[in-house]
Amino acid sequence: MPILLIILGIIAFVFFLIFLNFASVYIRALVAGASVGLLELVGMRLQRVPISLIVDNRILAVKAGLPLSTDALIAHYQAGGNVQQVVRALIAADKASLLLDFKHATAIDLATQQSGKSVLEAVMTSVNPRVIDCPNTGSGRETIDAVAKDGIQLKVRARVTVRTHLERFVGGATEETIIARVGQGIVTSIGSAESYKEVLANPDMISKHCLGNGLDAGSAFEILSIDVADVDVGTNVGAKLQTEQAEADKQVAQARAEVRRSTAVALEQEMKARTQEMRAKVVEAEAEVPRALADAFRAGNLGIMDYYRMQNIQSDTSMRSSIAGEGGAKNPTT
Repeated sequence: MPILLIILGIIAFVFFLIFLNFASVYIRALVAGASVGLLELVGMRLQRVPISLIVDNRILAVKAGLPLSTDALIAHYQAGGNVQQVVRALIAADKASLLLDFKHATAIDLATQQSGKSVLEAVMTSVNPRVIDCPNTGSGRETIDAVAKDGIQLKVRARVTVRTHLERFVGGATEETIIARVGQGIVTSIGSAESYKEVLANPDMISKHCLGNGLDAGSAFEILSIDVADVDVGTNVGAKLQTEQAEADKQVAQARAEVRRSTAVALEQEMKARTQEMRAKVVEAEAEVPRALADAFRAGNLGIMDYYRMQNIQSDTSMRSSIAGEGGAKNPTT
C-alpha cells in the first residue's frame, strides 16, 4: 500500500510539473474559449512545434468565429506553411464575405512560398483591387509601342486594375501574364486602327478591345478595368520603311546596271578581238593576190593588157573614194 501511494504521488508530481510548465498557455486558451488539452501541449513540445504560435493563432481564429482545430494548425506548420498568415487571411476573407476555407487557404500559402507573396496579400487584393502598370516599370521599358495602318507609331502606357480570383489563384497565371496579354491587346488594337488619329481621338477603344477579349482567362486575377494613362505619337514607321525599301531598290538597280555594263564591256572586247581576227584573215587573203596573179600569168589566163586594165580600174576607184572623202584604198599589189 505505501508503495502504491508513492507511485501515485510521483505520477501526481509529474502531472503537477507538466501543468506548471504549460499553465500559462493552457489557462490563456481555456479563458479564451479555445481550450487545448495538456496532452496536445506535450505533443507539440515533443514535436518541436512552437506552442505559443499555434495556441495564439487558434485563439485568434476562435475569437473571430473560425473554429480551427489544433491538429490542422500543427499539420500546416509542419508542412512549412505560415500559420499566422493563413489565420489572418481566413479572418479577412470571412469579414469580407469571401468564399475561402482552411484547405484552400493553406494551398495558396504553400503555393506562394519563395515567391515574395502571401495568402493574406491574395485576400487583401481580392478585397481591395490593385493597380498594375503596363508595361512593368521594372522591365526597363516605359511604353508599349505599336503602329497603326497609316504607318504612324504610337507609344502607350496603361494601368490595369485587377482583383485576385481566389478560386484560380493556385495554378493560375501570374501578374506577368496579365501584363503580357494587355500589351498584346494594345498592339492589336492600335494595329487594327486605320489611322493613328482614330486612336488619339478615342483611346477608350483600346480598353474596350482588351476587355472584350477575356485577357484574364485562366489567370489568378480578374481584370476590372484597363485605363490608358498616356498616348504619344512616335516616328513615321511607314515612311521610314518606304525610304529603306527605296534605298534597297536603288542598290539593286545599281547592281543590275553594273552587271549590264560589265556585260557590254565584255562584249565590246570580244567584238574587238573578232575584228582583229577578221582583219588578220583579210591580210592573209590579200597576201595571196600577188601569188594568184603570178600563177595566172604563167598559166596564160591573164595577159599584160588585162593587168593594166585592172590597175586602171583600181586607180579610178581610189580617186573617186578620195573625192568622196572616204580615203583612197591602197593598191594591194604595190
